Amino acid sequence: MFWAAGFVAARHGISAGFLPADIVLHRFVWAGFLFLPFLVRAGLQDLGGVGWGRSALLTVTGGPPFAHFSYAGFLFVPLAHGAVIQPSCAALGGLALATLLLKEKLPARRAAGAAIIIAGLAVIGGEALASIGRHGAAGDLSFATAGLLFATFSTLLRRWNIAPMRAVAVTSVLSLLDIPVHWLLFGFANMIELGLAENLLQAVVQGIFGGAGAVYLFTRSVVLLGAGRASVFPSLVPGFALLIGFLVLGEVPSAFALVGFAIVLIGFRMTQ
Repeated sequence: MFWAAGFVAARHGISAGFLPADIVLHRFVWAGFLFLPFLVRAGLQDLGGVGWGRSALLTVTGGPPFAHFSYAGFLFVPLAHGAVIQPSCAALGGLALATLLLKEKLPARRAAGAAIIIAGLAVIGGEALASIGRHGAAGDLSFATAGLLFATFSTLLRRWNIAPMRAVAVTSVLSLLDIPVHWLLFGFANMIELGLAENLLQAVVQGIFGGAGAVYLFTRSVVLLGAGRASVFPSLVPGFALLIGFLVLGEVPSAFALVGFAIVLIGFRMTQ
């Protein structure tokens, strides 16, 4: 639900006038200030044992660049596209990387599920191209890129055996570098103009719920339920996002988006 709420808040923020970079700032900076004392205590010399090289790569794949693609898509396409395409591409990318890099076996049922997910994405992407135009396809491609980046981030955590919360701490602290970059490229006038309430909403939903909070709860569920059972729950994100978006924003998914989502959900179930 936290991840789904993050999608809905991002869609609302873009509609309200935030730049994608503004929402990225809210997603990581507040968590960066929160985790900074803990990382200092763990050791800045090697960033708590993660290392600078690995931390930089994790920040690219799971930090501001990833989040920018995740939010920029809403400049072009509605909520349903991002809520379905990004988690789907994360699942597909995770399967591919686990097979190629981690040498995990790919059972026939899981491969069939991946093919069904691709079919569902084709339905959604075809609608974007037909009804929205080329910029709609650009929005879908942005979400697909975000999903593949998150798949890379997750695979690197498994390959390097890094605790997810340690990775969140490292990426959040390194993302503090986004403050001077944002100031030089965009400034803060747009954020200030939108007022305290809108900024506070993004800070809470993105910085606490959609970011560190969701990752903590998911990793905790892995401890309590096991990785196999816990891995089923991210497949709920698209459905929750569509529901919350309808209740909060009044966004009604198109028939093609619902059909594509239904197909993707079948594929998700088969990949678990």
